[in-house]
Amino acid sequence: MVGVRGAEVELRVRGERAVLAGTENGQEADPYRFALGPELADALHEWARVSAAVQRTGSPEGADVVARRGRQLAGRVADALGVAVSYWDPVADKAFVVPPPPPEPRPAPRQCPGEPTPWATGLLVAAFIAVFALVAMLALAGALASATHGLVAVAAALVVTAGLAPSLWLGRKVPIVRWIVLGAAGGIGLSWIGVLVIAF
Repeated sequence: MVGVRGAEVELRVRGERAVLAGTENGQEADPYRFALGPELADALHEWARVSAAVQRTGSPEGADVVARRGRQLAGRVADALGVAVSYWDPVADKAFVVPPPPPEPRPAPRQCPGEPTPWATGLLVAAFIAVFALVAMLALAGALASATHGLVAVAAALVVTAGLAPSLWLGRKVPIVRWIVLGAAGGIGLSWIGVLVIAF
């Protein structure tokens, strides 16, 4: 592929072939050597052939069609390369410059500044999750302490806490999940008092 030098390339017609000038080495190059795609390169060469044929016949109707098609193709080249494209229409005997397309605006981040925090619902969910986590941890510790040894119950509670900690940390700022995280963290934290009492 050929690189583009500067902020503009020039579309020219040589015989019945389209060429682009303004490359890194300043030479004219075939459109196939640019990152235009074969379909656009074919269209440029077809435009050059039609332009040469219309120029030979001297038809004014054909000249208008060739000029419009040239501007359209120059716009596609400008869009593909991201630079301005100037070209000399050999039939209309005029110079045209097609600017590069404007950069696409980045979408603004989604924000809901006016939305109130749902404290009542959030705290209710957090309380339910806290009770669930507390009961589950105490049930696990009680079952292991009665069946094996108290240290096994402490080790199991430690494994559960360490396993949940990364997920809770990642979810602490997610709008809805943060209430579940609050409840789970509170329930697990409180359950450690019961786990230590059961184990020892």
